[in-house]
Amino acid sequence: MSDGVESKWSCEFCTYENFPAAKKCTMCFKWRAPHLISDTINEEQDIYKMAPLVSPPPSELNILCTTSSCGENSKWACEVCTYLNWSKTTKCVQCSNPKRKTSPPLLQTQLPGITINTFEGHPGGSTTPTRISPGSMSNNIVSSKTSNNDNKSSTHVSVTNPTKWNCLTCTYENWPRSLKCVICGTPKDKSTGDILEAVSSTRTENVHRRSPSTSVSSRRGLGDRIEQHNYQAGASASSVTISSVKQPSSPPMAREKRLAMLRSKLRDSDWLWLNACLGAVEGDMEAIHAFIASGGHPSRQLTVQEVELLDRPSAFQAGYTLVHLAIRFQREDMLAILLSATDAATKATKRLPCMACPDLATDIRRQVVSSLRQRKGEFPCSFLTDCVTFSLPAEIEDFERIIQEQLFDEILDRDVQNELEVEEAIINWSIELTERLGSRLYALWNRTAGDCLLDSVLQATWGVFDLDNSLRRALADSLREGVMNFYPRWKEYESMQAESLHFTLDEGQWQHDWAVLLSLASQPGTSLEQTHIFALAHILRRPIIVYGVKYVKSFRGETIGFAKFQGVYLPLLWDSSFCWKNPVALGYTRGHFSALVPMEMDMDDGVGAGANTESADEEQVAYLPLVDCEGKLLQMHFLSGSEHGREEMILKEWLHCHKTKGGLLVATQHLSKRPVAVKQMVDEWLDHYRRMQSQPSAISIKSTFGSDGESDDE
Repeated sequence: MSDGVESKWSCEFCTYENFPAAKKCTMCFKWRAPHLISDTINEEQDIYKMAPLVSPPPSELNILCTTSSCGENSKWACEVCTYLNWSKTTKCVQCSNPKRKTSPPLLQTQLPGITINTFEGHPGGSTTPTRISPGSMSNNIVSSKTSNNDNKSSTHVSVTNPTKWNCLTCTYENWPRSLKCVICGTPKDKSTGDILEAVSSTRTENVHRRSPSTSVSSRRGLGDRIEQHNYQAGASASSVTISSVKQPSSPPMAREKRLAMLRSKLRDSDWLWLNACLGAVEGDMEAIHAFIASGGHPSRQLTVQEVELLDRPSAFQAGYTLVHLAIRFQREDMLAILLSATDAATKATKRLPCMACPDLATDIRRQVVSSLRQRKGEFPCSFLTDCVTFSLPAEIEDFERIIQEQLFDEILDRDVQNELEVEEAIINWSIELTERLGSRLYALWNRTAGDCLLDSVLQATWGVFDLDNSLRRALADSLREGVMNFYPRWKEYESMQAESLHFTLDEGQWQHDWAVLLSLASQPGTSLEQTHIFALAHILRRPIIVYGVKYVKSFRGETIGFAKFQGVYLPLLWDSSFCWKNPVALGYTRGHFSALVPMEMDMDDGVGAGANTESADEEQVAYLPLVDCEGKLLQMHFLSGSEHGREEMILKEWLHCHKTKGGLLVATQHLSKRPVAVKQMVDEWLDHYRRMQSQPSAISIKSTFGSDGESDDE
């Protein structure tokens, strides 16, 4: 097309109409689709024959037109924008791209011994050579190079289609030199390269007509490859049609078999790990909690096989941990939990009774659910029918010191114990209570998650975690159905707190804040507040005493606000005769709750005899202080206006209160006989340490420990 209207082609991506000579779109630089090229050839017979004045794109092999067709009036196409410039111009008029300087004789100099005889197809056979497409020329070069290595004679080749390879993902036909698919970026399959190489060698053998033995072996090797990949190839005596080689319609089965083999080797802990990685990407906190609760280490790294199973290379890479994923996808709340869990996991491997005996722990959780009831009448609140208090067994004192140290490392949270006991003097500050009355409190290790309050409550009572969220569901149902009772008490208490800070809220803001509290209670993994502790006291039908820090600090130790969790929470909406006076003790440190439990006494040695004079048979008593280290009464939460000023009288109504010889106001916590399932779980947990002590290696470890080693309690 020299002077008429040129048939342009539209880009499939941006619909820009490009000149016929353009191999790429001028706007988006996407390659021209193969079906557009074939349609153009079918409509115009030969794009180069129809436009003798237009040079082919020199980007492929820099093949220019012959001297007979390149006159003074001929134009050259710019490599960048495909604009047709006059032959005398040295730069493109549109984009100023310099004209590429090449000459036709250079092809013959670079490729000696190759004579390309492709004719117009006239009956007599014309001696005027026609233009050859870059793909065809590429095929000729491959054949000529092969022929030059074996036979130095000249070669006459006729090729119909270029040796392109089909992408296994999007089936796009790419040029042989392309290492990746132009459309989707999928790497070139090695097997595809083998097929093309085999086809090229077969074409060469057909051209040169090698010896029968060589031809048979080459065809046999090509047939094996084609049969392996489900290809079909057809070749004539003088030409090879590459389009007859069909690509497989589905990915190779070898990868599927490999993935199936990898999946079969995964254990339950591995599945939890992979789910946790997906949870870090998608923001699913439950998957993270399940992995950590199962004893998984937060610093575990992804392997190459696990990345292959996840099949998301844009999100997962080998060596990534949950912390890496949380940082990459900006999960700040998840990052704080993972950092705390990583810090705790690096110090000691935790082994609590509920983790050592998961089957028994599941049975205990079912027993807790079966003991939940709902009160009929004006206050439809859920409540537990059993009153159970968890404590550490007295058999721990019988172990060797090194065994005791390992046991405490695996069951206690040393950081929480140190912060509450040493740094802040919140628990175990009275020698009278810890030494003479034997009422030392121990902070059990707990999951660092939004469910830590519910976990600590069940740990302090039944010794298990709230893995199935049964206590959270009871909490949400009680707040929702008992709103007529909880809401007025909550609003009155919060109004008094607001007035002390000299501000007020309207009814719309109160209802919005209450809706937020209901939403937090119903969503697993979300942090809970003071109102939820008040509601849990009603579900347990027992007072809850929280020993917590006064200030909330950042990870760098900077004070960022006040912590108002410490204090006594009473089930004030129940009748006192319907509730137990046996309290539950919890600890609070930096957004985290822990169960505080005592240790049973060995009654044979006479220690703590004074603390158990009022106890029944098979029941021991621990004493919980109702004042802080300065002698001030602990704050009582959610009291009404009429109840203020009568705090000590109300405490004596809801708790068994006593004053020690040193004048401390304390509440008695009765350690009754454990339920059967809880006793069996504790015994199986202790068997592990009994076996350790019976082994001779434990004694040798003790001797190397030295006499200078002392526990944190000492």
